[in-house]
Amino acid sequence: MQKKEFLYHLRRWQKGSISRRHFLGVTGLGAASLVLARELGINPLGRPAFAGDIGDRVSLCTWPSYHDPANFEAFTKLTGAAVEVTVFGSNEEMMAKLQAGAAGYDVLVPTNYTIRDYASQKLIQPLDLALLPSHDASKHDQRFTGEGTVDGTVYAVPKDWGTTGYVIDSAVVTEKPTTWKEFWDLTMTTHSGKVMVHDYQLTTIGNALKYFGYSFNSIDPAEMAKAEELLLKAKPHLFGINSDYKPSMLTGDAVMSICWTGDAVQLKREIATMEYVIGREGGEIWTDFYAVPSDAPNPKGGHALINFLITPEIAAKEALFHGYPLTDSRANALLPKELLEDPILYPAAELLAPLEFGATGLITNEARAELFARFKAA
Repeated sequence: MQKKEFLYHLRRWQKGSISRRHFLGVTGLGAASLVLARELGINPLGRPAFAGDIGDRVSLCTWPSYHDPANFEAFTKLTGAAVEVTVFGSNEEMMAKLQAGAAGYDVLVPTNYTIRDYASQKLIQPLDLALLPSHDASKHDQRFTGEGTVDGTVYAVPKDWGTTGYVIDSAVVTEKPTTWKEFWDLTMTTHSGKVMVHDYQLTTIGNALKYFGYSFNSIDPAEMAKAEELLLKAKPHLFGINSDYKPSMLTGDAVMSICWTGDAVQLKREIATMEYVIGREGGEIWTDFYAVPSDAPNPKGGHALINFLITPEIAAKEALFHGYPLTDSRANALLPKELLEDPILYPAAELLAPLEFGATGLITNEARAELFARFKAA
């Protein structure tokens, strides 16, 4: 195509006289996009979520250090839509933003135990599976995927799974702790002022409950009173309350923190003495999902981003970056053996056995919310 003709069609598209799809087709750029997609290891043919005009941006609300930026760049090259990323530190924070309305997110990443609550409050919409051809439920480990479906309707598709333990810099924390009791005791003694906990009631209260051998999900008033007593006693000894604890661990300001699987993998890549511990009393096992908010300004773009990220080739690249185990057997088949055998990602059976999934309804439990508020305010 001659330069003059190309500029003619470009101006027509800029004025809105023709669609983006028509512009790409008539100028040949659509075919070029297919070539680019193949170079990225993607086959968009037959995947309608990658086709058509999905706008110039898609907004994602997710957890810290949870995606490979290169995959967002690839999505933008393929679709023309930039990915805007907002991070949050707890499911309660995400829910509060959605309840306030007009959050502007097209995709969010909720944890398994929250999805029924999101759906019942109409904060997320049923997914259009026709726009998610990359999703094949039969290829996922069913232990981790059921809570994405509420009363027969699919509201969320799985991203990855993991555990909640704690990380130590073993060069400093030489006591070799293996339990939650040791975590809290070391916080209040030897390593006072150098420990962090999540800004997230589920994990911080849950793992205080484990100190006493109670359920991670307990809402028993007497048991929660004991957990609160421990948290208030530990509060003056903490370096910080923050779900984005990696920077402080890397600088040495903190030497121990409540930690998620993938963050432990990322920290160990940076500093070899970082060690991940799953408390022998138990704790949390979880699955995170992709969902589309009910008031998403660009739901088609949201579906397109989800479909892209759950494509096995892309999901595998994500796992190599973030260090969380996947539920999709197709993506796992693309991962190196050393990752699939990493004991941080795939702990021994005796450590997994006592772990609990977060209980439905816990995100809206007022008693736990009030306990956590008192802890933070102390």
